[in-house]
Amino acid sequence: MKLIGVYDADGSIRGEVAYWIGARLGNRHCALCDITHGKVRERSDWKECKTSLPVTFDTFHRDDAPPEILNLPGLQLPIVVAQTESGFVPLLNPDDLSRCNGSPETLSVFASKDCASS
Repeated sequence: MKLIGVYDADGSIRGEVAYWIGARLGNRHCALCDITHGKVRERSDWKECKTSLPVTFDTFHRDDAPPEILNLPGLQLPIVVAQTESGFVPLLNPDDLSRCNGSPETLSVFASKDCASS
């Protein structure tokens, strides 16, 4: 099993710049971005947290995410899913990620708890 997070942002240079500007102006928000990135790059506390997880945690942008995730019924981004032997299982929705308040440690606790129940 592994975890996959999908940002509510595009990964192209144009998409990254548009998100960065929109976030600074207050009209764009991705709770997963808040957890994993600072103003410019990936947060060091996220990198440490990610390596301490018992499973791999990969991230994608909405324009490069696996189609099997993007085709999940009722998909709302950002999202964290578990890739299991039986397919992709949604674990954390946008509200769950917002409740992490930008904390990688809180995401780790939520994801670990949900992985145990999946």
